[in-house]
Amino acid sequence: MTIAMYIIALLVLFIVLKLLSLPMRIIIKFIINAIVGGIVILILNLFGLGLELTWITAAIVGFLGVPGVIIVAIMQFLL
Repeated sequence: MTIAMYIIALLVLFIVLKLLSLPMRIIIKFIINAIVGGIVILILNLFGLGLELTWITAAIVGFLGVPGVIIVAIMQFLL
């Protein structure tokens, strides 16, 4: 009986950890996208494009990644 309880406890622990790890992956992906996008914006600023790095542009780049940088650049030139 004790071995069965340990096995059930390990299965429950595995399921709980699996459910908790899913949102962390999303947060880590957002952070990585924001960092890479910020670096790309800074590199583009070295070439003289003049893109501003604000919290709105950081959010767009964080959600979309490098395509977000392209969208921010296009919006900067159009507006």
